[in-house]
Amino acid sequence: MYIGSTDTRGLMHCLWEIIDNSVDEALAGVCTRIEVILHADGSAEVRDDGRGIPVDTEPKTGLSGVEVVFTKLHAGGKFGGGSYVATGGLHGVGASVVNALSSRLDVEVDKGGATWAMSFRRGTPGRFDGEGARATFTPGSGLSKGGRLKRTRTGSRVRFWADRQVFIKEAAYSYDELVSRARQTTFLVPGLEIVIRDERPGVEGTPREEKFKHEGGITEFCEFLASDEPVVPVLRLTGSQHFTETVPLLDDAGHMTPQDVDREVVVDVALRWGNGYDTQVRSFVNIIATPKGGTHVNGFERALTRTLNEALRSARVLKSGEPDVSKDDVLEGLTAVVTVRLAEPQFEGQTKEVLGTPGVTRIVASVVGRELKAHLTSTRRADKQAARTVLDKVAAAARTRLLARQQRDNQRRKNALESSALPAKLADCRSGDTDRSELFIVEGDSALGTAKVARDAAYQALLPIRGKILNVQRASAGDVLKNTECASIIQVVGAGSGRTFDIEQVRYGRVIFMADADADGAHIRCLLTTLFFGHMKPLVEQGRVFSAVPPLHRIELARPKKGQARYVYTYSDAELQRRLAELSKKNIGWKDPIQRYKGLGEMDAQQLAETTMDPRHRTLRRITAGNAAESATVIELLMGNDVAPRKDFLVQGAYELDADRIDA
Repeated sequence: MYIGSTDTRGLMHCLWEIIDNSVDEALAGVCTRIEVILHADGSAEVRDDGRGIPVDTEPKTGLSGVEVVFTKLHAGGKFGGGSYVATGGLHGVGASVVNALSSRLDVEVDKGGATWAMSFRRGTPGRFDGEGARATFTPGSGLSKGGRLKRTRTGSRVRFWADRQVFIKEAAYSYDELVSRARQTTFLVPGLEIVIRDERPGVEGTPREEKFKHEGGITEFCEFLASDEPVVPVLRLTGSQHFTETVPLLDDAGHMTPQDVDREVVVDVALRWGNGYDTQVRSFVNIIATPKGGTHVNGFERALTRTLNEALRSARVLKSGEPDVSKDDVLEGLTAVVTVRLAEPQFEGQTKEVLGTPGVTRIVASVVGRELKAHLTSTRRADKQAARTVLDKVAAAARTRLLARQQRDNQRRKNALESSALPAKLADCRSGDTDRSELFIVEGDSALGTAKVARDAAYQALLPIRGKILNVQRASAGDVLKNTECASIIQVVGAGSGRTFDIEQVRYGRVIFMADADADGAHIRCLLTTLFFGHMKPLVEQGRVFSAVPPLHRIELARPKKGQARYVYTYSDAELQRRLAELSKKNIGWKDPIQRYKGLGEMDAQQLAETTMDPRHRTLRRITAGNAAESATVIELLMGNDVAPRKDFLVQGAYELDADRIDA
């Protein structure tokens, strides 16, 4: 759960947890050098000249600080009073998890004029009678105090042998990954020196060593990452703001109660546009890379697009009839490093690949928007020239994109299906933007009428179908094309079907099934899924087919508080009971009877929009086929002509079903 896997990726994550603890010392300004050694016996060691892990007795547990940090969860320096304002680690579990996954872990701390030492086996403190992980181990708690040192000398050394009962045989430390991330870290922490040394046998060039130290910060990092020639110098956008976050904290009675905590977010962004077309955006939270982005990257991209559109209009680079530039236009040829620092960031999982703290989006957008606008509207001659260069480049990218789309649309119209008249019942969208447009396949005319009012006609198209379409798994290709509903769907999608399907000719960016939230609706979704998987499979493989998720119930609050929504929607009977219990616990009343939707047609346009169609509020389920062969087998089992295997499947499922879960 904490390291992601038991292969090389998980092993490297363990090492980075220990390195991150040393980097936290550098972030606090008390560490200038970190040394990482891959020893010949398979162990890994991290040394730093920071303040040293606490060795004093911790009052609550009666254990030394070293033992608490390496054996207790949520015991890192980022807890209980804030030794660190912003840290790279998460939840205070890194060191203790690495310890639990090590057949041996040795800690040495230089502090208070002496060297303190302690060893562990799989998280249990004790002593080894020799070198290496196979030495005889005797359990026992307590630090051992070694020889005297100068009181000014401080630091920590952690060496661990990964437990080979946990990690697979092929798991090994990656020297190249260490070098790459060490270089990256020294860019993010100017003045910090990191040394990587590999002493493992059987590796060409062993022992090998590399040192990294950079004083230029993320400006230098941005220039290092860029692979094209710059059209403007690197821009540096910095600032900080506060936001209030509600977090559960222990009160005096020992109960977890939600409390508002003031957080400061420090934003530092470096960006430059080059003459190429590739985009490279690296993002970091407290110097930990977030390769899948998160709320800070969302805020950065939002502010970049909005600010440049405003500047383009203000400078009249875009003509009045031209549409706004898109995010892709702005990012073309851009190299950027986006960093934020804040206390106790929320991540999606221990591997920290995505930042989830909601308040960061607004702050990053505000700082980037303000600082970028200042650069673009500066009256200095050099700044004015650079701003105009950026605006011209972005506008040119937008015009090129629109021209290419126009040419693609012209080619698409030559398609036989496209050239014929589209079904009269299709309520098409106005936009020709394939990437943004959506086709909703709607069950029934009553739902269609409501959906027409609820949709955004600029980019949402509607195609109604009457009830359950043909089960194409049991039909020939000719029968499919003869069926009115199936033929209409294939024609409207616009790319043909079967072997002649051309993904480049698809008229919409997404296809969304919108059926009632009942058994009949589920059957219709299954039939549509069978049609698309069997005859338009590339759409499914590209993740462009979705199922809308309409609500099943609507709870109307009796007296909603200021700022509170009047209606609460739930999507299953179990969720309804949970929400009612939550409302009762909070003494929030509701009006009876609770509305249960029998179909989409029972909703008014506003309800359908805010629950099912509006991208800002709706939920979509992507229909995927991770294993094509397995997916084809399942569809054939459930939808094919052979009845006997399906009967066996249903009978077996009936035996496994909990009778108490059946809806009486």
